[in-house]
Amino acid sequence: MSAKKVIPYKIYLEESELPKTWYNVRADMKNKPAPLLNPGTLQPMTAADLAPVFCEELIKQELDNDTREYPIPQEIQDFYKMYRPSPLVRAYCLEEKLQTPAKIYYKFEGNNTSGSHKLNSAIAQAYYAKKQGLKGVTTETGAGQWGTALSMACSYFGLDCRVYMVKVSYEQKPFRREVMRTYGASVVPSPSDTTAVGRKILEQFPGTTGSLGCAISEAVEVAVSNPGYRYVLGSVLNQVLLHQSVIGVETKTAMDKYGIKPDVIIGCAGGGSNLGGLIAPFMGEKLRGEQDYQFIAVEPASCPSLTRGKFAYDFCDTGMVCPMAKMYTLGSGFIPAPNHAGGLRYHGMSSILSQLYHDGYMEARAVEQTKVFEAAEQFARVEGILPAPESSHAIRVAIDEALKCRETGEEKTILFGLTGTGYFDMVAYEKYHDGLMTDYIPTDADLERGFAGIPKIDL
Repeated sequence: MSAKKVIPYKIYLEESELPKTWYNVRADMKNKPAPLLNPGTLQPMTAADLAPVFCEELIKQELDNDTREYPIPQEIQDFYKMYRPSPLVRAYCLEEKLQTPAKIYYKFEGNNTSGSHKLNSAIAQAYYAKKQGLKGVTTETGAGQWGTALSMACSYFGLDCRVYMVKVSYEQKPFRREVMRTYGASVVPSPSDTTAVGRKILEQFPGTTGSLGCAISEAVEVAVSNPGYRYVLGSVLNQVLLHQSVIGVETKTAMDKYGIKPDVIIGCAGGGSNLGGLIAPFMGEKLRGEQDYQFIAVEPASCPSLTRGKFAYDFCDTGMVCPMAKMYTLGSGFIPAPNHAGGLRYHGMSSILSQLYHDGYMEARAVEQTKVFEAAEQFARVEGILPAPESSHAIRVAIDEALKCRETGEEKTILFGLTGTGYFDMVAYEKYHDGLMTDYIPTDADLERGFAGIPKIDL
């Protein structure tokens, strides 16, 4: 390739270059993620165990550690063309503002009605539910991006969609809630009195603002107690990271096209969907010994599962009705502060990413929310996109890395994931601008209360 090839501000793939397969990073992992456990027997979950909760095809994807590539069904490929390819953007303006020798790129996943990367998996999960002949699906949502994406996907396939939205987000983000309802979804603030597990949580934690763990428990209860329904999840699970690999595959194809090799790859981390999707093919190269990259997972200091959590088997939900996963966790009973980290307020991390982190293939950093919004505002003023609070965690560390390059003179290439827009997050921006935003960081005593509920399993 010619060294004179000019790298455009935005790199788009041709339609013919769009991914035809999802990449399963587990196939290249020497140490596979530990299997999900049946909470009753403590034995690995089988397809039969999972059948009452998940769609059949998604169960196959969830349990498959060996198939490297999964063909993307044509109907999903056709839907992807509505908003994919997403642009890989060179942040020339941010580089100039920071006066850094670093080259900064971001993969922007907000160019769709749902406003985030979540649609990549939502449409896949809705497709498999429809293919199975189901009536509808249930789910939880934190900041609302996943619920919005799933409601859009269900509308497309004519499925009923029931969403349990973390109460603090339900109250902070009424417009996100209304988008879901526009697409035909029912939206309930969680925990609620509409389920047995919700009533139990409300009794145990009066006045709680909720958590993703609470909302998951309610959604699962509704799915298993209503014939023709299954539960779907927007992050954490292996199947979700598989679908989200379309982000990384597109990104790598675009970078290879122009001879670009990132040195540092950064993503925000809550449950792991966008980070896992962005890094997947690059991590595959690292696992196979073909290339080396620095991977950085960025999480909120208020919910630090990787940086301060324990690597152990734990329940995936507060009500303890879901399978148990081995992951970095703060304990399923941990209720995060009602801050503006949105969808990053989950007590645990994807088993895939947890294993990769445990094995030393990536690092993690925790950042305070005022510093996150400082970076978000700086980015918005020069790059012209108002970023979601979740994405802004990655922006914070990307800026930090670029400033290090300014100090050392290193010309590193930095890549980060801009997972979505922040136009439904104006309450958070308002609090930041009015000086009302605080940086709550849990104490060791706070974390110990969550750790106390982690099951003692010696496997």
